[in-house]
Amino acid sequence: MIFKRIVALGFVGIALATSVQAAKIEGTGSSFAYPAYKTWSKAYYDETGHQVNYTPTGSGSGIKEVTARHVDFGGSDKPLKPSVLAKEGLIMFPTAIGAIAFAYNVAGVSDLKLSEAAISGIMLGTIKYWDDALIVHDNAGVKLPHEKILFVHRSDKSGTTFAFTYYLSKMNKEWRKKFGAKKVVDWPSTNRIAGKGNFGVATAIKSNAFSIGYVDYADAKKNNLDMATIENREKVFVKPTPASFEAAATYADLDPKKDFYANIAYPPKGYPVVTATFVLVPKEGENAKQVIQFFDYALTKKNSLIEEVGYVALPKAVIKKIQGYWLEKGLK
Repeated sequence: MIFKRIVALGFVGIALATSVQAAKIEGTGSSFAYPAYKTWSKAYYDETGHQVNYTPTGSGSGIKEVTARHVDFGGSDKPLKPSVLAKEGLIMFPTAIGAIAFAYNVAGVSDLKLSEAAISGIMLGTIKYWDDALIVHDNAGVKLPHEKILFVHRSDKSGTTFAFTYYLSKMNKEWRKKFGAKKVVDWPSTNRIAGKGNFGVATAIKSNAFSIGYVDYADAKKNNLDMATIENREKVFVKPTPASFEAAATYADLDPKKDFYANIAYPPKGYPVVTATFVLVPKEGENAKQVIQFFDYALTKKNSLIEEVGYVALPKAVIKKIQGYWLEKGLK
C-alpha cells in the first residue's frame, strides 16, 4: 500500500514537472517589437523548453487585450501613464529601443535626403510631387521624377503611429496644432494607402512605385527598403543606423518611479525618430511571474541578439532598474 502511494506520488511529481516544462505564455500588441520578441522567444524555447507566443496585432490591440486579461502580456510603443496603469492593475517596463525610418520606393534614388521642411510638407499634404523644390534643394545631382508621392501609413491602432506623430508634433507646430500625437490619424495626404502592422506598411512600400511611409527600421531592413537620411534637431542630416539610434537613446528618461513612462522621439542629438517599446503585465495572475522570467532571461542573457535585427539593446544600468522594479512589484 505504501509502495503504491509512493508510485502515485511519483507520477504526480512527473506530471507537475511536465506541466512546468511545458509552460506557455501568450502576448500580443506592438508590431514594432515583434522581431525582438520573436528572436528572444526562439532562444528561450531552445534553451528552456518554455514557449512564448507573441502575435503582432498593433499597440492598440496589445493594450486592449492585456487590460481585458485575454493575454499574459501586451506590447505597446505608446507608454501608459502611471495613473492608467494603477487603474488597470498593470505594470510597465521597456524592453528595447528602436527607430522609425522613412522608407521609400523611387527607382534610381538610393540616397534620398529629407529636411524637416520637406518631411513636414509631405506629411501635411502640401508637397505632392517627388520633384518639389523643397526635396530637390537637398538632393543635388539626384534625378527626382515628376510623379505623385504615394504616402503609406498604418491602418490599425499603432504605437508606431503614436511615436511618429509625437515626433511630428515636436518638430512642427502646425502638425501639433492640427493633429497632435495619436495612434490613429486622419492623414491629410489625399494620395495614400494603408498597411496593417509595420510589415504591412513595408510590403506596401515595396510593392508600390513612388511611395514613402514610416516603418520600423527592423522591417525596413528586413525588406531591403531604401531609407531616407533625415534632418535632426541639430539641423544635421543623419542616416538611420544603430549608431545614430544609440546616440539618440541616451536621452531616454526611463525612471522606475514613473513606471518608465517616457516619450523619447525628437531628442537633442542623433537620429530624430526613436522610441522605446514597452511590455504591459498584470500585477496578478498565474502567468505574470513567468512573463517576468522570460524577459529577465531576454534582457540579461540574450540582450545583444536584438541588435542583429535593428534595435538598440537597453543599457545594463536600465536593466538593473527594471529588475528592481519587478522586485518592488512582487513579481520576481
